[in-house]
Amino acid sequence: MNRAEKAALQLQAVSVLRMLKETRTYDELAELTGLPAGDLNRYVNGHVLPGVERAREVVEGVGRDALADELEARVRFDDEGYVDNSGVVFDQSFLDLVAPVAANTLGFERPDVVLTAATDGITLGAAMASYFGARLAYAKKSKETAVEDFIESRQRLASGIELTYYLPASAIDAGERVLVVDDLIRSGETQELLLDIALQADANIAGVFALIAVGDKGTTRAKELTDAPVGALSVFE
Repeated sequence: MNRAEKAALQLQAVSVLRMLKETRTYDELAELTGLPAGDLNRYVNGHVLPGVERAREVVEGVGRDALADELEARVRFDDEGYVDNSGVVFDQSFLDLVAPVAANTLGFERPDVVLTAATDGITLGAAMASYFGARLAYAKKSKETAVEDFIESRQRLASGIELTYYLPASAIDAGERVLVVDDLIRSGETQELLLDIALQADANIAGVFALIAVGDKGTTRAKELTDAPVGALSVFE
C-alpha cells in the first residue's frame, strides 16, 4: 500500500466514524469499536488521523456491520415483497462510504470499468467508480439514438417477459477488468445479462457486488457464472 492509498484508507475510516457518531455518544462509539473515547473524539473532529492498521479495522470490521445496519434501517418492503431502497440510492454520501467498505471486505481487484444497469444502479456505480478511479458504464433497456454499435444481451425470464440490455460497444475495451454492480440482486437475471455484456466485450470480470441481496438465489447464480468475488452489503431473507 503506497502513501496515497494509506491516506485514503485513513480518511475513509474517519468518514465511517463520523457517520456512526451522528447517532451515538463517544462512550457508545468506544464500546462499538473497541477504541478509546478520547482517540475517537480526536479522529471525528479532525485533529488526528487513525493509524493505518486501526483505520483498516474500522473500515473492514465495524464499518461493514454499521453500514449493513444502516442499510437495513433505510430499506422498506411492501406486502408483495417489492423493495423501496430510495432512502439509499438517493443518498450519494452514504454510497460513497459503501464503496471502500465493499472493496476492502470483499477483495475486489481494481477494475478499469464499473458496469451497472440503468437506472437505480447508477448512483452506486458512480460511487464505486470514483473510489477505484475507474470509468462508469451503464447498460440500458433501449438504444441510444446517436450510437451505431452496441453490445446486446437478451434473456427470456421465467415470467415469459423478454429482458434486453444495450451498452455502446465503445464503453468497454477487450482485456479490461470489469466490476459489475447493482443496487439489488434477487434472481440474478440482471447480473447475468451484465456479465454477458462484459464477456462479449472480451473483458475480465473483477467481481459482482450488490447493496442488497434478497435471499441467496441471485448471488448463487452469479457465483456460478464467474470465479471472481461475489457479494452484497446486506442480505434480506
